[in-house]
Amino acid sequence: MPESSAAVPAHHQPSQDDTVLFTEKLWPGAWIWLVAAGLASAGILVFAPISMTAGITAAVVLFAVETALLVLSTPALTVTARTLQVGRASIERGLTGPAEAFRGKEATAERGTRLNGLAYLCIRGWIDPVVRIEINDTSDPTPYWLTSTRRPDELVAALNAR
Repeated sequence: MPESSAAVPAHHQPSQDDTVLFTEKLWPGAWIWLVAAGLASAGILVFAPISMTAGITAAVVLFAVETALLVLSTPALTVTARTLQVGRASIERGLTGPAEAFRGKEATAERGTRLNGLAYLCIRGWIDPVVRIEINDTSDPTPYWLTSTRRPDELVAALNAR
């Protein structure tokens, strides 16, 4: 007899703390895919003197490898009521402070001249806006996390809502 949802132990039922408030994947932009296609087409130039079939095969294999690397290295941002996950890093929301969004020259300064060397970074060059999230964990020397996002206002709103 199948178990009904009412009979499922409490630790198997999702809690309100697990509700996703914000999620985003930092996918490469269109120009990154154009660069990948251009690099892959170099395989044709290298192998065309041997045979055009070898050149096209090399280009297809190179593009497949580049695609796999780009997709597998794409980080995700996820905010729940309980946790914040940025790329591979995760922290309880109770240990985070205020979040602030930066765009344009301010974002460039946050990634460059104003950057603290102890900050955790999850930035992508093809995404301009960044969000700085203060860390209030006394046992962690990391002062803040800095992450790229295409939706900085939504991320800040999710993080600053308590």
